[in-house]
Amino acid sequence: MADRRLPSRSIRFLLGVGLDSDGHVRATRGEDFVLLGGSERTHDAMQERVQRFRETLGRMGTDLQRASKEEMREAAHESGLSE
Repeated sequence: MADRRLPSRSIRFLLGVGLDSDGHVRATRGEDFVLLGGSERTHDAMQERVQRFRETLGRMGTDLQRASKEEMREAAHESGLSE
């Protein structure tokens, strides 16, 4: 039987999950992120932070797929993804 596993390749993406709700189902998908759930306020905040994170990486001359761990930590801190 042939081995059907995909070639080993690391793919990075951001996953945001909003745990509060106002009765609406929200989902936003981008090239390297998925945001699910949350109230309107929470979902908007997740979108803003992901955008700032990606912009910060861009100013560093990198993106999510190529950034070092240190660059990702710095970008997450600057964008509000980590406190």
